[in-house]
Amino acid sequence: MVITQAAVNRTKKPVLVAVNNSINAQQGTQALRAHTLFRSMQPDDVDALIQQSRRIRLGHHQLLYRQGMPAHHFFFVISGRLRLYRLDSSGVDRTLDSIAPGDCFAETMIYADPAEYACYAEALKSSDVLMIPVSAYKALLDAKPAYAQAALRHFAMRAVTRFHDLEIMTVQSARERLIRYLIDLLPEGVSKGGEIELPLPKCLVASRLAMQPETFSRILADLKASGLVRVNRSRLFIADPQRLIETSH
Repeated sequence: MVITQAAVNRTKKPVLVAVNNSINAQQGTQALRAHTLFRSMQPDDVDALIQQSRRIRLGHHQLLYRQGMPAHHFFFVISGRLRLYRLDSSGVDRTLDSIAPGDCFAETMIYADPAEYACYAEALKSSDVLMIPVSAYKALLDAKPAYAQAALRHFAMRAVTRFHDLEIMTVQSARERLIRYLIDLLPEGVSKGGEIELPLPKCLVASRLAMQPETFSRILADLKASGLVRVNRSRLFIADPQRLIETSH
């Protein structure tokens, strides 16, 4: 496999190793309570899990972990935004997803064998992340089957989402992929228009959608010229989502 110099530089970004003290139990409970992995848990169990976790601060472009590293933790985003990516055979990184506050990621490591991170995780800006021990969470699932059922429901929902993403990436055209991506960013989907903000720089959105940045820019310019979207840097306004979808067919 040929690795470009840019890719080598990326993999050399320092992985965060310093951690803060255990975060306040009440603060952590409030942040985690709404997530599907934790909402069915008793407050005392959530508090005990938080006491075994650590809150860490990532700087801009700092790596949280590298692909292939042993996975002893999964993560909950308190603030900021992270990007998940892999290196392709030519050494170019391909964006897989962006992770926002309130999201968990790497939680599939709970039952992974071997437990190794499948990609890189990089902070796109200063971010606070809760680092949750896989062993502590797994012990709760083993002790209380109801918690395991909730985790299975979460993984099932994730699988459905991934199948949806796979369909988009393998069947739809570049224009269709971009339009669907923009629609999915709307809080109320096709039912109501509004303003959205791209969660990633435009070049990384292009990577996420498996297209060249030039293709992304061309399609977005065409949508703007057609009056389907208004663009102001990373913010876009979609007045009529249904009309936008109809133009993709």
